[in-house]
Amino acid sequence: MIPLIPTIGPEALLMFAIGGLLIYLAIAKEYEPTLLLPIGFGVLLGNLPNSPMNQPEGMLHLLIEFGIDTELFPLFILIGIGAMMDFRPLLSQPMFALLGAAGQLGIFATLILATLVGFPLNQAASIAVIGAIDGPTSIYVSSLLAPELLAPIAVTAYSYMSLVPIIQPPLMRLFTTRAERRIRMEYAPRPVPRGAVIAFPIVVTIGIGILVPPSAPLVATLMFGNLLKESGVVAQLASTASNELANLSTIFLGLTVGSLMQADTFLQPTTLFILGLGLFAFALDTIAGILFGKVLCTASRGKVNPLVGAAGISAFPMSGRLVQRVAQDEDFTNHVLMHAMGANTAGQLGSVIAGGVLLTLYGIFG
Repeated sequence: MIPLIPTIGPEALLMFAIGGLLIYLAIAKEYEPTLLLPIGFGVLLGNLPNSPMNQPEGMLHLLIEFGIDTELFPLFILIGIGAMMDFRPLLSQPMFALLGAAGQLGIFATLILATLVGFPLNQAASIAVIGAIDGPTSIYVSSLLAPELLAPIAVTAYSYMSLVPIIQPPLMRLFTTRAERRIRMEYAPRPVPRGAVIAFPIVVTIGIGILVPPSAPLVATLMFGNLLKESGVVAQLASTASNELANLSTIFLGLTVGSLMQADTFLQPTTLFILGLGLFAFALDTIAGILFGKVLCTASRGKVNPLVGAAGISAFPMSGRLVQRVAQDEDFTNHVLMHAMGANTAGQLGSVIAGGVLLTLYGIFG
């Protein structure tokens, strides 16, 4: 006989507390609320005993099958991100593509470290991509390579996204001098023809799709969203992509990822390793970008502010704005935002390419 009030064990109570903490951080601290709030509520739903929502034909089960198992939700979100991006700062100053590449080095260093501490290649690759601070890419890669780690990886990725304003500034100050942070960068961009802006997402999709085929879904959805925006002829579609599509996908993605955070799989030592390795990847990506920014500073005879390199990760547009804030902490009249956005858009593009490279490496060596 099934009891009217099922017994709730201490593990489930702990998961309720974790879900409540995520909701608190989203509301009280405004840490990435658009994802942490639905994830936190999803944790509560996923740990309800005997809930029909978690059974076959239940809402959460169907959403997982439709949007997670098929990888559709993260790809839909990338369409929305693409529709919000402006690649003109990058196209007018192509050297920032180097900062976007440098901002992914921590991913591959973490891949090596994770394999050394005992993770198989599929799990190591899924953990390493957290360093890009790109939630959709992290979810896409882990859902293909290590679905058993999807929940802790997704929560770690979005948690560190929310902590970008806390983690990055100390690293920026530690690895730059006050004189370097005060370097002014004149923004005199070369005009970018409209044809080039429209051709960019098409050329990138074809080029990366041929060179790194596993990146095609990630790159193509990001670039398609950008093409909708830059074409200038489908304003309603661009608006829908950046608003309704992205918002609905974010709600469903958060609820489903949260529901996967169940006590028997989440409360494991592996989760702590994922948190630690993800933080290592994030910090190393930031440091690599800054150090390469210093290289460009030296090569340009002091014309590049090394802080811009910190925006080479994928936390768009948060990281670019943060670089501006740190620069203005030293000199309120110093404006490096457009340069930082050039590096930030390069980092967003670099992260989806890095995700495809990881999938390729697993296909070769896995």
